Amino acid sequence: MKINIIIVALFLLCGNAIAQKISKEEWESMFNGKDLTNWTPKIRNYPAGMNFGNTFRVEDGKLVVRYDSAAYPTFNEQFGHLFYKKKFGYYRIRLNYRFVGEQANKGPGWAFRNSGIMVHGQTAESMGLKQDFPVSIEVQLLGGNGKDKRTTCNLCTPGTNVEMNGKLFTPHCINSQSDTFHGDQWVQAEVLVLGDSLIRHYSNGKEVLSYQKPQVGGGNVSGQDVIFGKSGELIKEGSISLQSESHPVEFKNIEILNLEGCLNPEALNYKTYYVKSKPEACQFKRKKKK
Repeated sequence: MKINIIIVALFLLCGNAIAQKISKEEWESMFNGKDLTNWTPKIRNYPAGMNFGNTFRVEDGKLVVRYDSAAYPTFNEQFGHLFYKKKFGYYRIRLNYRFVGEQANKGPGWAFRNSGIMVHGQTAESMGLKQDFPVSIEVQLLGGNGKDKRTTCNLCTPGTNVEMNGKLFTPHCINSQSDTFHGDQWVQAEVLVLGDSLIRHYSNGKEVLSYQKPQVGGGNVSGQDVIFGKSGELIKEGSISLQSESHPVEFKNIEILNLEGCLNPEALNYKTYYVKSKPEACQFKRKKKK
């Protein structure tokens, strides 16, 4: 009996020691709940930084997209995107979203309860004045229409292509394996982005889509003043943006976990969950002078 107790105690001690070595995930909030600090709007036909019609705003601690009739008597294909301040290459991003209210007047039929998280994209400043979508990988967010199956966390590829099962995938969009979410309920979307190798989509914690080798190519982007990248060029990093596509949408709990950093176990800022090494980021204790 005593031997068994000793074995169990040793097992628990070893287990605790291992657990202590696993770094706690340090998620960074991307939205302060008060204003659009660290975010830059780019709306079609307007320069980067101009938030036409107060399209992107903060209400009750949420980042929301609205289409006031004074600014949008008709939608007029004025697609918009709200860009975060930094680029990322290896990371996880997650947020909660929901669709509310009525679609803007004369918004496209396909844009009903439609928005997206754009990853590996070009910057707001590099977009043309009349450009509709940034060259990027779109994690398409859709809401149900109350009766039909309509998946979310799908993939669309404005100005890009990806590989699936070892083959180049060129259609513009593909549906995920997610559930359909009708009404105004909150849904969690999460994306794992690993540079130019792998991207996975998650809906309410469930993996629903996976693909590889995001790259420049394909169509479905108009109004470019400067061509972004070369066809077939793998995309290792890029901007992150949220869409306005004519239907009011709300976002909250917008967080990012950077997966690129110091992989030296002796450094102060080493994290076990990093997957991409960044040696210049390592921080060490300074030796005390004798």
